[in-house]
Amino acid sequence: MGIGAVKLQEVSDKLEINELLARYCHALDQKDWAAFREVFAPDAHLDFSAFGGPQGCVSDLEAFLTPILSGLTNSQHTVSTVKIDLEGDIAKARSAAIVPMTTVTADGHESTFISGLWYEDDLVRSPDGWRIKSRKQVRGWASSPI
Repeated sequence: MGIGAVKLQEVSDKLEINELLARYCHALDQKDWAAFREVFAPDAHLDFSAFGGPQGCVSDLEAFLTPILSGLTNSQHTVSTVKIDLEGDIAKARSAAIVPMTTVTADGHESTFISGLWYEDDLVRSPDGWRIKSRKQVRGWASSPI
């Protein structure tokens, strides 16, 4: 494979990984649990303990997040400043995330909680494209409603 083909593959891989990270966010905000499961490798290990979540498999995280997200009127998971290190069929990624979550209080007013965090991911190339093999949530900050 020539240098141009290698660079093109690297660009393609990074675009696919960025798309995967965006699909994760959209799946959560749309509460699309089938799409959520598709971003992970079947044996993925997840550590969401930074904000009180589980350490375990995708089903553990889904069980934890379902009642939280169902109780919200809206959420907007975003990722940015994605750094990806590729090595063949594996990759490491670190991305910043900001997550506002809105609910309606008993008196009918909206209340929004915002958190900032990083995702530290190990990814693998599968026959169906890149998948998250492990994900660790690293706490950055949290803001109470104003």
